Amino acid sequence: MTTTDARPADGYTGAIARVYDLVHQGKGKDYAGEAADLADLVAARAPGARSLLDVACGTGLHLSHLAARFERVEGLELSPDMLAAARHRNPGTTVHRGDMRDFALGTTYSAVTCMFSSIGHMTEQAELDAALAAFAAHTESGGVVVVEPWWFPETFTPGYVGAAVVEAEGKTISRVSHSRLEDGATRIDVHYLVAEPGEGVEHLAESHRITLFPRSAYELAFERAGLAAEFLPGGPSGRGLFVGLRP
Repeated sequence: MTTTDARPADGYTGAIARVYDLVHQGKGKDYAGEAADLADLVAARAPGARSLLDVACGTGLHLSHLAARFERVEGLELSPDMLAAARHRNPGTTVHRGDMRDFALGTTYSAVTCMFSSIGHMTEQAELDAALAAFAAHTESGGVVVVEPWWFPETFTPGYVGAAVVEAEGKTISRVSHSRLEDGATRIDVHYLVAEPGEGVEHLAESHRITLFPRSAYELAFERAGLAAEFLPGGPSGRGLFVGLRP
C-alpha cells in the first residue's frame, strides 16, 4: 500500500490525476451537459462568440465538448500531470501550462471560463484580483468571463463528509472526503482506495485548502478587472456562477 500526497501548488498530481476523471464521472458529473450549458450561457451574453479559453481546464473533459461549439478552444492548466492528460485527450487543441494569476498568452478570446471552483485556490483578495485581471486581459471587447466560485462562508457546511465508490477501467475506487473550517478557508482531506485485480489496493491521499471568499470579494475582483458582473445562483455544482462582461 502506498500513500501519495498531492502538492497544492501544482494541483492534482501523479496517481490522483489518473483517477480524477474516473471518480467524478462515476459520481455523475456530466461534463457534456455542463459544457453545453456553458456554451449556451456564453452565446447569450456574447452573441457571435467564436473562441474560448478554459482556465484550470484539468484533464480537458470540458474542452472535449466545447470544441464542437466554438471555432477556437484552448485550455490553461498548472498541474503537469493534468496538463498531460488534457493534451492526450484533446490532440487537436492547444493547452497551455500556466498559473491563472499571471499567465500571458498574447491573444484574446470571446470567452474566458474557470470552472469547478478552481478559483478557490487563490489564497487572498490580491490573488483573486490578479486572476480576474488576467482573465479580463485575455477577453476581447464585448466578451464574457465565467467563473464558478467555491462556497461562500455562509453556504459552507463544516464537517461535511463525502463518499463514493465507482468501478471503471477494471478498477474499483473508493473516495472519502472530510471538509473542515480552517482560518477562513475549507480544509478538505481526501482519501482514495484503488483496487485492481492482480495489483492489490493502493492508498492515495490529498489535502487542499480552498478559500471561502465572500460574494463581495468576487464582485470586487470583477469590478477591479473592469468587468460588469452578475451572480447566477445554481450552476453545475450548486455554488452559482459569476458572469462578467468586458466593455
